[in-house]
Amino acid sequence: MRTAPAYSRTRYWRHNILLIVGLLCLWWLVTFVPAYFALELSQYFIFGWPFSYWMAAFGAPLFFLSIVGFYAWWMGRRDQRARRASQTGD
Repeated sequence: MRTAPAYSRTRYWRHNILLIVGLLCLWWLVTFVPAYFALELSQYFIFGWPFSYWMAAFGAPLFFLSIVGFYAWWMGRRDQRARRASQTGD
């Protein structure tokens, strides 16, 4: 099996780092923006509980899990593509 050229490896890791930075920015937004607006969000109630509670208890953890799931799915696809390219010599 041949190894991929240095250019495609560099491009692969550059895309990987950009994806990680983008997902970390989303994580930061979901973590700190609702906390900043917690007082305003606690004025709204859903089933007798403030909306800020629902965001903290269910919204953020589900979003964090979706970030991890998306990263795993996306990198699985990228890894397969890179593996195919290294086998064909592209």
